[in-house]
Amino acid sequence: MMQETVELVDTGAVRQAFGRFATGVTVVTTLGSDGIPYGAMVTAFVALSVDPPLAQITLTRSSRAAKHLDGSAFAINVLSADQLEFAGHFAGLPGGCPPVWELRGGIPVLRGNAATLECRAWNSYDGGDHNIVVGEVQSVALGTAEPLLFLDGCFHRVGEELGSKPAYQADGRWFEGVKAFHPFGSQVR
Repeated sequence: MMQETVELVDTGAVRQAFGRFATGVTVVTTLGSDGIPYGAMVTAFVALSVDPPLAQITLTRSSRAAKHLDGSAFAINVLSADQLEFAGHFAGLPGGCPPVWELRGGIPVLRGNAATLECRAWNSYDGGDHNIVVGEVQSVALGTAEPLLFLDGCFHRVGEELGSKPAYQADGRWFEGVKAFHPFGSQVR
């Protein structure tokens, strides 16, 4: 009987590889069933769909905020570079300046965001040691500030622009997507 070979993956190496992907910094906020506003920093945010408008966030299961998002309306606050202190606060490192927020339609929303997406719960999924939460976007607010970025465990500002916006069509819409799956060239190195 042949046994299957299983390679153990070094979780530290996985964490480093994940860290090489630059992300924006988001704080997810919701009003708990106890009437108290809650929030957590989330670097795992994905724009899923435009039609219907869906966004995905992922929260560590051990996060106190995770239990408050089950079926609740929530806001995805895309932090601006000027909100670095808020990122620390919602990552569990409260500093001197408390976050400035307002209640919009029963959802706590941070002020000064690069963008805000207010969502209603659409679905949730098991993601191993994380909860995957998908929200249907109900409203969007666009700020003028540049976003806060996260790379290799550090916060960054937007840097040098490298060329044009290849992901957009001339009329400003996203490209519809590739219609074919193209093979690699014939050279192997």
